[in-house]
This record gives sequence, C-alpha cells and structure tokens, in this order.
Amino acid sequence: MRSTLIMAAVAAALLVPGGPLPVAEAGSAAAPVAAGRWSALEARSFWTAERMASALPLPPAPPELPGPVDPAPPELPETPAPIAADTPTPTPTPAPASPSPPSPSPSPSTELPAELPTPAETPTPTPTPTPTPSAPAPLPAPAPAPVVPRLPALTPGVGQNFDGVPVAGRMFLVKGGGAYFCTASVVSSPGRNLVLSAAHCLLGSDTQQVAFVPRYTKAKPQPYGMFPVVRDAAGRSRIWIDPRYRSQGVDRAAALDVAFAQVGPDARGRPVETVVGGNRLVTGAGYAHAQVTLIGYPSSAARPRLCANRTTKFTSTDKAIPGSFLRINCTGYPGGTSGGPFLNRYDARTGTGDVVGVIGGWKTGGDTPDTSYSSYFGADIRKLYEKAVAGAKASR
Repeated sequence: MRSTLIMAAVAAALLVPGGPLPVAEAGSAAAPVAAGRWSALEARSFWTAERMASALPLPPAPPELPGPVDPAPPELPETPAPIAADTPTPTPTPAPASPSPPSPSPSPSTELPAELPTPAETPTPTPTPTPTPSAPAPLPAPAPAPVVPRLPALTPGVGQNFDGVPVAGRMFLVKGGGAYFCTASVVSSPGRNLVLSAAHCLLGSDTQQVAFVPRYTKAKPQPYGMFPVVRDAAGRSRIWIDPRYRSQGVDRAAALDVAFAQVGPDARGRPVETVVGGNRLVTGAGYAHAQVTLIGYPSSAARPRLCANRTTKFTSTDKAIPGSFLRINCTGYPGGTSGGPFLNRYDARTGTGDVVGVIGGWKTGGDTPDTSYSSYFGADIRKLYEKAVAGAKASR
C-alpha cells in the first residue's frame, strides 16, 4: 500500500522465515497448480495456518514502472448489472434471522416429495416396471447467518485492532515466489461470488494461488472457511482490472486502483455471499461522507484494524499521479491494508454497509499510515463491476 514501505517490505521478505516461497525446487509449495484446477480443498491445503501467518504485506509495484501487463479475463457479452444507475440503491444483504441472503435469480426448490407416486396397476399379465425419475442434485445446505460482532467504541480518526467482521478478510496470493496478502471484502452480486480489492494487489501475470479468507485472525485463521479465486481453462485467475491500469501503471492510472475477483464456493459448496453477506456497491456518491468505517489488515498484526472518520476530497497536484480521491485520516493503516473497504452507512445488525471506496489510489493508498486514500467510485468503476458480473455469470 504505502510507497515508503516498498524497500522495507522487500527486505523483510528475504529475512522472515516462511515468507518467501521457493520457486525452482521440485515439489515445493509454490509449484504451479495445473491450469483450471484450484478448488477450496486445494486452497486450504496450500494456505495452511502457518503459511497464512507468515505471509507478508504485498509491496506495490515501483512507482516509476508500470506493473506487468497480464492477460485479462476473456471479453464476454455484457449483461445488465443489478444496479444500473450511480445511486446508492441497496442490494439485499443477509439479516441475522435469515439463513442466507436472497438470490437475485430464482433457484430450484430444495424441497423434494418424500416419495414419488406409484404408477397405477395394469391388468397385463407381465407388467413392465416404470422407471423412477432421477431426483435433482441437492443444493448446498444454507449457511447459518454469520454472527456479527459488536464493534468497539471508536474515537473519530483513531484506529484500533479488533476481531473483524465476516464480510471483510485477507486476500492471500503468491507473487514472485513469495507468500503475500492484501485486504478484500465481499460485494453483493447476482452470483454471490465477487470480492473487491485494490488493483495493485492483484496486478501481474505471476499472481497465483489466490484465495479469500473472511474474518481472518491469527487465532482463528478460517472462521468462515476459504474461497479460492476461480481460474479459467488457461489457468488465469478471474480478476477484473481496468485495462488502463494494466497499461499505464499504478501512478498514471491511480484513479482506477480497483479490482473485482470471482471466488469459487467453499469446501461445502456454498457461495461466499451466502456464508458471510455482502456490501452494497455504491458509485457516484461524492467524496464527502460524515462517517466512513475503514477496515484493513495491517502488516504483521494478528487481527484487523478498525476506524471511523469523515472523508474529504483530495485532488492531486502531482502531474505524475493525476486525479481526485477520497481521503480519510485514520491512524495505523500501513502495508497490508490495501484493498480494505470504505464503508458508508455501516449497519451493525448485518455487519455490512455501502462500499464507496477501497484503500488504494494515490500512492497506492498513501505515503503515511495515518492517512489513507481511495480511487473515486464513479462511472468507470461501475462499468468494471458490470463486466465482472457478466463474466462471473458466463463462467458458471
């Protein structure tokens, strides 16, 4: 996240045991997984509690060089997204009393008749048995509503570590032979399978073995399981980043530092949004908000960090980093917090809110740990979300 931490993070990757992973050794943990194969069981086998605990905050690409231009998911016909206008229209999210959030498209009922009707007897001397129709495969069992923790009392602008919320977590990945992480959160979508992070976290063709772990803490590494980022037939992770961010780099295209990723079901076959809920994507909401809740996973901390404060508009005067960004003053958000959600109108009952930004953008999130930035969520981010929705739907 922070450009001032690049050298420190790279040096730490060479010194911390378990951080970097061997690349060339046969049979090493970082050996490439076969194209198209990356299930929840494989992700859980790879991302052990020890490896997750030793993962390091991902350093951003050097500001003077654009990140590697990696192949984007194949272009697919766009379909209308569930939120078409830049208005804060909420997408339904699960309530504690409900076992799962409403699906945007009708699904077959899991209720089956206890017994199929028996065919009427016929007077023929040698009756032919009537074949019994096959019952449809059962749908995944609904997850219980996540237990939403009560947030601690907050002083505006002062961050503190806490036990996390189900909708936000760590995004683990392997890049350049090292085990790293950023922050990510679930965003509501028709397929209930999209997570949101910063583009600089997921940029590069060497980004592999990507998995999202909701409400990760060192004490409880997988309280809601693990959700692998889906791969296509060529073995590429299904991640949507604006092409201009890929080609122009982290500074010139800082206003587009946003990424969506499609995650597969957990080991029990359940979509992530069914298990933990999802935030509502809101675009075109302006820069100034009276109170935004900021969540991120800082450096080597064992727990995530929480803060609430107002946001203001920041317009860069640096010609190398053009654009206007959301800015929030919250103490203690160093590397690792990149991709953490800016949540407006946080609902303590559901543990979700309106996501109006993610830590990133100007200097990949800021040059000090006490002030964070976000790319503005406008028409470009809405279009990127719509592409992700269409792509995730077509791949099912």
